[in-house]
Amino acid sequence: MELYLIRHGIAEESAPGIKDEERALTKEGRQKTEKVAKELKKLNLSFDLIASSPLVRAYQTAEILIETGLSSHLEECLHLAPDGDIHSWIAQWLEPRKYSPETQLALVGHEPNLSSWAQMLVWGQAHAGIVLKKAGMIGIKLPEKVSPLGRSQMFWLTSPKYLL
Repeated sequence: MELYLIRHGIAEESAPGIKDEERALTKEGRQKTEKVAKELKKLNLSFDLIASSPLVRAYQTAEILIETGLSSHLEECLHLAPDGDIHSWIAQWLEPRKYSPETQLALVGHEPNLSSWAQMLVWGQAHAGIVLKKAGMIGIKLPEKVSPLGRSQMFWLTSPKYLL
């Protein structure tokens, strides 16, 4: 299975009176995310499912991916919120679904979670050596029939500037 970890686009700054979970993409964030999505489409990339953090900026990013035609299926996933835990995601969300090895799944979320999750999947622990830029993507091949922690292979790490 191929797992694509996608960070949300540029969002509004934190400000008094605006809850973190309600911060939306800025105009620049929306435009850059749209350009990235179009470039991914040109590369013939598609996802069987896009799962998104419930926070507005991540969900808006996922909607842009859907609008661009990268998938026709979008689902909210609470495990992708900033306080999400990869162990819970694997046990409660991934494993029960029994995806086929050909599945291409995109997860739209936040930093530092996505970088930590990538490191946990590849090395079994987070080393703080991967940085995922806003609207950037990490591609990871998950193994069949065994826990993916420490047994996965990273095949893609892209900053948006390399796609624009």
